[in-house]
Amino acid sequence: MPGPIFLSIHPSIPGPMPGFVCPSRDLIWPMLGLVCVLVLGPRPGLVSLSLALPPPQVLPVDDDYAPALELKVIDHRDFGYQPVVGQNCLPDLHPFLCQPQPGGLHTCPVLPPLPLWQVYNCELEAVKEFEGLQDFCQTFPLYRGRAEPGDDPLVVGEFKGLFRIYPLPEDPGAPLPPRQFQELPPSQPQECLVRVYVVRAFNLPPKDRNGLCDPYIRVTLGQMKLGDRDDYVANTLEPVFGRWGLGLWGLGDLTEVPADGTEKGRGHEPAPGLSNSSTPGLHSSGLGQWRDQMPPTQVLEELCRARGLVLPEFSEDSRQVGFLGRSFLLADFGESPAPALQYLGPPRERLALHLLHTCGLVPEHVETRPLYSPTQPGIPQTGVWMMWVDIFPESLGPPGPHVDITPRKPKQYELRCIVWNTCDVELEETNIMGDHMSDIYVKGWLDGQEDVRQRTDVHYRSLEGEGSFNWRFIFTLDYLPLEGVCVLPCKEHLWSLDETVLKLPPKLVLQVWDNDTFSADDFLGALELPLTQVPRPAKRSRDCTLRPPRDPGTNLFHQRSLHGWWPCASYDKAGHPHLAGKLELTLELLTAKEAEERPAGRGREEPNMYPTLQPPVRPETSFLWFTAPLKTLRHIVWRRNRWRVLGGLALLLLALLLTSFVYASPVSHGLSWGLQCPWKGAGHS
Repeated sequence: MPGPIFLSIHPSIPGPMPGFVCPSRDLIWPMLGLVCVLVLGPRPGLVSLSLALPPPQVLPVDDDYAPALELKVIDHRDFGYQPVVGQNCLPDLHPFLCQPQPGGLHTCPVLPPLPLWQVYNCELEAVKEFEGLQDFCQTFPLYRGRAEPGDDPLVVGEFKGLFRIYPLPEDPGAPLPPRQFQELPPSQPQECLVRVYVVRAFNLPPKDRNGLCDPYIRVTLGQMKLGDRDDYVANTLEPVFGRWGLGLWGLGDLTEVPADGTEKGRGHEPAPGLSNSSTPGLHSSGLGQWRDQMPPTQVLEELCRARGLVLPEFSEDSRQVGFLGRSFLLADFGESPAPALQYLGPPRERLALHLLHTCGLVPEHVETRPLYSPTQPGIPQTGVWMMWVDIFPESLGPPGPHVDITPRKPKQYELRCIVWNTCDVELEETNIMGDHMSDIYVKGWLDGQEDVRQRTDVHYRSLEGEGSFNWRFIFTLDYLPLEGVCVLPCKEHLWSLDETVLKLPPKLVLQVWDNDTFSADDFLGALELPLTQVPRPAKRSRDCTLRPPRDPGTNLFHQRSLHGWWPCASYDKAGHPHLAGKLELTLELLTAKEAEERPAGRGREEPNMYPTLQPPVRPETSFLWFTAPLKTLRHIVWRRNRWRVLGGLALLLLALLLTSFVYASPVSHGLSWGLQCPWKGAGHS
């Protein structure tokens, strides 16, 4: 025998009167007062409605035999003419069935507290645990005529409302279960303060010839608009806005906003200040500042009345609370009764705030919503943006201060890199004596700042790959610590009006080169040091290898100074690295204030301090050969080949002496005279 089923509906509509028709003539559907919103035009109204209802009737327990519920919106016109404006048929009533709880219609699950701010990668209504934000008000499309399967009916409006079906006791004298939909919001329009926070956008479509665009924000709510075309972000597809706007509008206008407060049900009602913060007037600054118009205890009491729950009972010292048949202490939430920070608020408000976090409410959040093109509405294709909306009824008093989401300003740092020595550098050239050598120098720059690269002087004629420099590089960078990137504003062309802001991870690039006078310089090796993950250096040059370190690296922004040997790598045609040299460096990172207090010059220029760099001690052979030819002969030819030169000179001198002796001897003179006068010899004989 099926038990009695009670149907409770709550509505309010503009203009036309809704009719609820059951196709079965034997069953009459009872309706208690219902609150709903009917959207038929661009500016719907909100009118309360009271209905006289017949007594409850019985419905089949089996869902397959339950009749369908048909919604009709009928327009009352003159002379009794009542045309049907739109209708919808609900064949499945199972989603509207509920079982009232003895202590209330809802129970609050005890869940772990949520983070301070929750970032969702989708719309708030698409989050699974929020059930589409339809726990208080669902949307039913209204069609012109009956919606038959396979047809594409014309949608003429929307019916916003909710139905609940729950059983009555079989004993007629037994008390009825608690009524659904208590403590409904007022149906008349009310003034609200709306704050729209736009954080940033992603994947915007390019609109300029350079493949970028200059986006700006425009927010429209009713007849009011916010946004300035001159306040744009230049040359980017991922702008960071960090702006907010506020104004006063009637609640009826809020239904025009796609992401507005009217779509958010009371069961998942977002509280603007629902965070791990404090009470008003105590926590006056910071990210977790309480911004709601009511303190946590009052918010908790209003939530219990709306859900039909028993109000919480606090102890006299406000350190213990009874809620839903359980007793809670601050220690149950991992908090001590006497916090180290006094601005966290009294224990009573902190307990109420912890309980609110367990009730499934929407926390303070940032949602990601798709952007649509007016040419193709309903199809997300123009990127997404991260934002949220706060709505404060004016009747509850002034709200707390707005959240400052101004984009973070980069912090200026100065990187000082001292190149002390090199060793084991590859020797690319061969001199006239057949010795391998290189004229070594080092280049350095920060990634993205190649146009301001710096270089050391040249260590000429390095015969063993060793070089001495004592040279200081100085680089300035604008760094965002939380994002871990450097901000690099630059103009793409000379005729560009706006700068393009690049964000790159901070990375120091050092390269070792061989200097050539009459040809292009030869590349020897490179060293790249990410400043947030600098590999730990070796203390001695012989311990410096290309083997990857086991530790993840050192953040120079925390360590601030490093000294040691780092390996330089070079790659063959197959892409395999090999050791091309070693660099002895000192890396020091200073803030702008520290750099001003401890000035230093580039290279060995003044002010040569912190530390003072002396000229390097280099071999006498380290010079450019054509600038000193005699010095070149002395250090290149004479020093290494002096015995050969002396031997050659001795042999040459001996040859000259021998030639002179032979030329001055008498035999040589007589022989030469006889050869010159042959006629004298013939007459004498």
